[in-house]
Amino acid sequence: MFKILSRNKLLMFSLLISSVVLFLLDLFLGSVQIPFQSIINILTNSGTEKESWQIIVLNSRLPKALAAILCGSALSVSGLQMQTLFRNPLAGPYILGISSGAGLGVAIFIMGLSVLGISVSSLHFFGSYGLIVFSFLGSLMVLLLLLASIYRIKDMMTVLILGIMLGSIITSFIAIIQYFSYDSQLKSFVMWTMGDLSSINLNQILIITPILFLGLGWSYVISKQLNLYLLGEDYAKTIGLNVRRFQLNVVIITALLTGVVTAYCGPIGFIGIIVPHLARLLGKTSNHKILIPFSILIGVNVLLFADIVSVLPNSEMVLPINAISSFIGIPIIIWIIFKNKRITNVG
Repeated sequence: MFKILSRNKLLMFSLLISSVVLFLLDLFLGSVQIPFQSIINILTNSGTEKESWQIIVLNSRLPKALAAILCGSALSVSGLQMQTLFRNPLAGPYILGISSGAGLGVAIFIMGLSVLGISVSSLHFFGSYGLIVFSFLGSLMVLLLLLASIYRIKDMMTVLILGIMLGSIITSFIAIIQYFSYDSQLKSFVMWTMGDLSSINLNQILIITPILFLGLGWSYVISKQLNLYLLGEDYAKTIGLNVRRFQLNVVIITALLTGVVTAYCGPIGFIGIIVPHLARLLGKTSNHKILIPFSILIGVNVLLFADIVSVLPNSEMVLPINAISSFIGIPIIIWIIFKNKRITNVG
């Protein structure tokens, strides 16, 4: 037992070190070559040789790297909770249509309001937070529908298929909204669907950080309940777990984590599926008190690495982060299946 704990602490420390290295690499690599010492000077407010370097680092690379950290941790923990709630190894925000629900909220906010004659710029204070609110409500709507289907249909595989179908219906509805939207709104929404960490700025980072910390902290607080729920709903009830309240907590946390990051960075696929499996493989446990920190650290590493690959060093091209996460995620899922002859069990 102590040997496993020591091993896990060592792995977590290694993941923490690698995330710091990847964070610095993400700041260092890009189309403009900036000396590493200058980046450190800019971060520590010690001055720099060129003002343009300071603008690039503080206005572009730093928010993007911080967004990778926040998105990686939020989507990973969301996926872990979804897999536990549905007791299905394929559950995740992207597969279950939760990201699509957030996308519907964003589509209504960006394109739908103008059809109704409402300008986003005229909303003043609400315009700054409207994207988050609509995205949160969209993901919450899908989660509540899935939760209602769990109550009526006990078969989790059927619920998973319902989630996939729900995501397809929402995608069709978004396509109708796109058809009636203006060209400029359509372009900005299509760019959003590809996933883009660079569209977020430091002010928006400051807005979403406390919300995500609340969601991640709340997840850790209910980690004991997540462990109990894995043992089976009936058994959890017999030892005093209020199952309905627990399920509602998980739904709200997942909607919060997924909705907020999707609002500003677009739907980013496969992070929520692969990271919990990697956390179980590394931690060799189903204890959520260990899985949640592992998921956060692995999610941060994976998304920082994806962001570095998307930048294509010494090139002005930036690839969609959603495409990179798919290239990374799908081979990992195939590798897990071939290695274990099946996808790792949730429990």
